[in-house]
Parts: sequence; C-alpha cells; structure tokens
Amino acid sequence: MLRLTLTAGAAALVASESAGGMANPIRRVVSLLQQMQEKVTLEGKRESELFERYMCYCTTGAKDLSASVSAADAKITQASSELEAAEAMKSQLEQDLAEHKSDREDAKEALAKATAIREKEAAQYAKDSSEHKTNVAALGKAIDALEKGMTGFLQTSAGAKLRQLTIDMDLSAADRDMLSAFLSTGSSQGYAPASGQITGILKQMKDTMEKDLAEMTSTEEAAIKDFQELSAAKTKEIEANGAAIESKTERLGKTGLDIVALKEDIDDTSKAMADDKQFLADLDKNCAT
Repeated sequence: MLRLTLTAGAAALVASESAGGMANPIRRVVSLLQQMQEKVTLEGKRESELFERYMCYCTTGAKDLSASVSAADAKITQASSELEAAEAMKSQLEQDLAEHKSDREDAKEALAKATAIREKEAAQYAKDSSEHKTNVAALGKAIDALEKGMTGFLQTSAGAKLRQLTIDMDLSAADRDMLSAFLSTGSSQGYAPASGQITGILKQMKDTMEKDLAEMTSTEEAAIKDFQELSAAKTKEIEANGAAIESKTERLGKTGLDIVALKEDIDDTSKAMADDKQFLADLDKNCAT
C-alpha cells in the first residue's frame, strides 16, 4: 500500500511539476521508485521460491532420511542374524576340532598299543614255533632211528631233546615211566621188547607237537590279519581326522574374519543410523517452525 501511495504521489507531483517546467527531476524520482518496486517484487518472488524449495526439502528429505533409517535397521537385523549364526558356527567348529584332535590322538595311541602287542606276539610265536619245530624234528629222528634199529641214537642231540621232552610234555604216568626206563638204558637195542611201544609214544608226542604248532601258526596268522585290519582302520581314522582338522581349521579362520567384518558393519551402520535419526529429528523441528 505504501508503494502504491508513493507511486501515486510521485505521479501527481510529476503532473504538477510538468506544468511548472520541472519534468526531468521528477521523472527520475518516479523511475527510481518504479525500479525499487520491481526489485522488491523480484526479491519477494525469490523468497517465495526459496521457501517453497525449503518446504519441499522438508518433505522429501524427511522421506529419504526415514527410508535410510529403515534400510539401516533392516541391515542391522540381517547382519545381527548372520553374526549369531557365524558365532554359533565358530563355536561348533572349535568343538569339532577338539573332538577330531582327541579322536586322532586316541587312534594313534590305539595303533601304537596294537603294534607293540603285535610285535610281542610275533616274537613269542617265533620263539615258540622254533622250539616246536625243533622238537618235532627231534621226535622224527628218534622215531626213524627206532624203526631202523639204529644204535647210538640216545647219544645224539635228538636223544638229549627226547629226554627233555619226557620231562616237559604232558604225558601219562605210565608213558613217562616207560620213556624214562628206555632212556635210562643208554641204548635203543637194550630195550628191544618195548621198542614198539616206545615208538608209539613218540609218534603220539610228535602228533601232539605238530598239532600244537599248527594251532599256534593258525592263531598267529589270525592275529596278523586282525592287526592288519585294525592298522588299516586306525590309519584311515587318523588320516580322516587329520583332513577334517585341516579343513575345519581353515573354515574357523574364515569364520573368525567374517565375525569381525559383521561386527564392524553393524557398528558402522548403527552409527550412521543414529546420525540419520538425529538429523531427521532436527529436520522435523526446523521444518515445524
């Protein structure tokens, strides 16, 4: 209203001064006032445009910030779930590794123990089988000598072995007494009446000895087979646990790195979301005024 009054007054003054011959100065004043009016109008328009832009930003900015906060919250939820799963996996891997290491050590100990037992059994078999073979050979020579009526048999190493067997072997009292009486004569010919019975006793002793040797050998062969199977199984178990330890150790390391990365991501996202929430609160406050 003030601008209109000034303009109207200026116009009246121009008309009055025109009659008095002072047109030029008044026109300059009017022109200046018109320029001022245009400037004020233009500034008002700019202020209006800036205000509209600000209000638009209040609307769109709030939406963008709200969307950012929602996205961050969803990301934190997802990352937290992944972190929980990764930590559970890490715990499980650590437990598995402990079990694999324990199982591998148990298998190694079992294999070492079985190997020691097998070596002891093999050594015992070698000793016992050698003695049995020597005894069988001595009995065979004694039987052959008696059947051929050879003299001097009792003075040989086979005779000495026969005397020892008479003491060591499980014989009936009658057989032991007969053998002892025969061996005490010092000559196979000096005991001719009973030579047939003596040969029979010796053959029975030889059969028993051969049977014992066969059983001993069969037991040894079975023990070897059992050990080989056990050794193969334990070796396989050791290798499987070793492979599992190597694989799960690698997975444990990767899982540990994933946990660190997830924790950092959650921390960074949480901080960014907090900043967005604060800015959104400030924006709502500023736009409300």
